[in-house]
Amino acid sequence: MTTRAEFLGSIRREMNKTGGLFMAPSVPRPVDASQTAEAVRRQMLERWPLALERFREEFERVAGIFHRVATLDEVPGAIRGIAQERQVKSVLSWHPGAVGLDLRRSLGAEGYTVTVAPEGDPDAGARAHHRDAAARAEIGVTGVDLALAETGTLILTSGRGRPRSTSLLPATHVAIFGRDKLVESLEQVGVMLEALHADPARAMSGAVITFITGPSRTADIELTLTRGVHGPKEVHAVFVEAP
Repeated sequence: MTTRAEFLGSIRREMNKTGGLFMAPSVPRPVDASQTAEAVRRQMLERWPLALERFREEFERVAGIFHRVATLDEVPGAIRGIAQERQVKSVLSWHPGAVGLDLRRSLGAEGYTVTVAPEGDPDAGARAHHRDAAARAEIGVTGVDLALAETGTLILTSGRGRPRSTSLLPATHVAIFGRDKLVESLEQVGVMLEALHADPARAMSGAVITFITGPSRTADIELTLTRGVHGPKEVHAVFVEAP
């Protein structure tokens, strides 16, 4: 029987036979993640416009659809426009405390069916109800924990009031974020996530961090590319200019 050490050793030997496409050295973990994260935030106070433009370019390169609004009050109008273009009426949203606005007050009053994730720890009945609503919803609206400029990637952490199903089940995912969520590199993402989970007061209760780079893509054995098999067919990013 092969031991664990022998198994891992054989993998390392095979991997060493072929060089990678580029050097990918490991990055040392920061001694104080919170202090390093604060330094990143200070840098991004000045560099966010360039990071946003890079994010837009990369996001659109992977078939994402970018929107820009002046204030949070304009976000429902952007979502309404997306819904009207696709002729859909059902919207699923993170809890208002997690996403930053309550779409029931705007879209709900206009005849849209808006389901909001429960806050805290819902009972089994509430969870089942939300799962059913998520399976039927046509648009899922979330916030964003980080927006990675170099790849146009949206990074979401799950937790209370922010279930994974909102960004994964509906055919159209709409993600809302501001300048404070922008980072430039994957190294900065690692620092920010480590700082988040190092602080018990800020750590998320969920166990999943989702990296979303464009719509879901699946290719069969004949390399025929299909969107939306394992996730949304469309991903929209709505950037809010006001801090």
